[in-house]
Amino acid sequence: MATPVSREQKQAALARLDRFSRMADNAIGIPFTRFRIGFEPLIGLVPVLGDFAGLIMSCYVLVEAQRAGASSRVKGQMVRNMLIDFFGGLVPVVGDAFDFAWKANARNTKLLRDYLETELQTRPRPPFPWKQLVVIVGILSALTALGVLLLGATA
Repeated sequence: MATPVSREQKQAALARLDRFSRMADNAIGIPFTRFRIGFEPLIGLVPVLGDFAGLIMSCYVLVEAQRAGASSRVKGQMVRNMLIDFFGGLVPVVGDAFDFAWKANARNTKLLRDYLETELQTRPRPPFPWKQLVVIVGILSALTALGVLLLGATA
């Protein structure tokens, strides 16, 4: 069984992933445009080996998702994005342009952020107040017994 992950650990994981995905996918602004590129698509320019290196880099986001306690569904979507990025990048010439546009690390960080923010906002339901119920039932029982005794003594 996995150990529970605290709110602070989840927030720290998101901060690390924001820095990582910015470096990997959006570190460098292209002058006179609003486009940004990162180191992962630049590494992907090296045929095949660059794509494998990018895939390995992308695994970091998946590791952080596992540590943060992400659901299997979220991790499955992340793997899908990583594979799309990897296989899309293998296509000569077009694959390099695809790598610049797809930004799997930023997508996966957003997936994890959305999941964790939803999880952090939902508060667990408080446990049923059994102790208070027992005390109230006990007081009512004692009052009822006292009333029965008093009514029996006057009759």
